[in-house]
Amino acid sequence: MLSRCSHAMLALLLVLGVVLVGCAKRPATTQAAAPAPTGAAATTPGAMAATQPGGGGGGTTGSGGGSQPSGGGGTTARPDVKEFAAIADLKDIHFDFDKYDIRPGDSKTLDGNAGWLKSNPNHLVLIEGHCDERGTNEYNLALGERRAKSTMNYLVSQGVQASRITIISYGEERPVCSQKTEECWAQNRRAHFLVKPR
Repeated sequence: MLSRCSHAMLALLLVLGVVLVGCAKRPATTQAAAPAPTGAAATTPGAMAATQPGGGGGGTTGSGGGSQPSGGGGTTARPDVKEFAAIADLKDIHFDFDKYDIRPGDSKTLDGNAGWLKSNPNHLVLIEGHCDERGTNEYNLALGERRAKSTMNYLVSQGVQASRITIISYGEERPVCSQKTEECWAQNRRAHFLVKPR
């Protein structure tokens, strides 16, 4: 009897675990400051699991775990992505293949974005991480997350409050260009900015 009860409890816990893990393609968001990335995206499958936000951006194939939504700001509620809108003052930045480090030319763009955000402290910002189509969905979600985090960390280093920033990763799910060329893929490997009033 104890053995049957133990098996039933174990089965229930396994089902609950599967339900909590959910779908790897679902975008994830967070509002917490992330540790600073160290450079290129990890290429070992075990290092691909995202810790907080989901990620995207052209990467190599990998089989790491997908990102799940998680709140990182303690009791702070995660904002609704649908409330954010793009504005012309905040420019996208782009990334090299399978990388999430900020390129020198893009740091100038981020400096401009940081200036606008500091001049408009009544706005919250959503940073979307995107990838090209190369690589698995799970890998691209994690890479997109790393891109959004490194972008967020740069803005924070320029004086933008981390509590104003939310990141999300769409991986390869929202391309701006659909041709199978390097020029097109380069457009898709990006961090995109949306804002909303507080």
